[in-house]
Amino acid sequence: MFSRTATMKSTNVCWDQIEKASGKIRCADAVLIGAGAGLSASAGFTYSGRRFAENFPDFIEKYGFTDMYTAGFYPYETLEEYWAYWSRYILINRYQNPPRSVYQDLRDLVREKDYFVLTTNVDHCFQKAGFDKQRLFYTQGDYGLWQCSRPCHHKTYDNETAVKKMVARQENMRVPSEEVPYCPLCGAPMSMNLRADNTFVEDEGWHMAADRYGDFVRRHRQSHIVYLELGVGGNTPGIIKYPFWQMTAENPKAEYVCINKGEAACPREIAGQSICVDGDIGEVLELL
Repeated sequence: MFSRTATMKSTNVCWDQIEKASGKIRCADAVLIGAGAGLSASAGFTYSGRRFAENFPDFIEKYGFTDMYTAGFYPYETLEEYWAYWSRYILINRYQNPPRSVYQDLRDLVREKDYFVLTTNVDHCFQKAGFDKQRLFYTQGDYGLWQCSRPCHHKTYDNETAVKKMVARQENMRVPSEEVPYCPLCGAPMSMNLRADNTFVEDEGWHMAADRYGDFVRRHRQSHIVYLELGVGGNTPGIIKYPFWQMTAENPKAEYVCINKGEAACPREIAGQSICVDGDIGEVLELL
């Protein structure tokens, strides 16, 4: 239903747009947050550059990797090396806090609102920042969960204790063989609970969160609601971006607020209900 040409509103952190967005959020009955990778990047969870070099110098030297994300898909010859890489990756991206207070600032912005969070991020930053767990839907998984790689059953397993042990015990880019995780039911290797293919496990907790999200959307379909999109790129627009556009178009009382450095845009059809701020999310949230 939307035209191919987007209405771009490049603001360079324009005060006028920020004031408008602040007013819309203050007056809204509800706020639905849609969060993508750009939000965590603004908080300091970068996957290349200095942070990558400091945590994976041995893998970079051996394989010439340029970023954490790409290295995670490398076909390592042994599970011992695979989990040496992934245990470090999980530790710094799931069990450590980001260096900037972006998530805390966002929490403070919506603390008094009826809010819900839909996110493709898998780093658990919302809960670490104090967001209500019952108001979160992690659609793409969680770095803190493992699943059977087959999968032979639809259950996930917390990995914090095992991951920290792997990091502490690994040597020469290997974890001890006894630390390699296997499915307790079928004996297949465990894998990350991340949506990469059709083996992704949607466990009971995932479905409960999906139901709560669906209920929130139904309750506020005709409300004075702000669809607040933060750092969502073009990889999976069907999860957050397109639904937010569609719900805004269907509700004349809705507002679409997009904050994204370099990618703040909306379709012409909802331009009158939209505020797009081209800037660093953390900086904009501080101003809000």
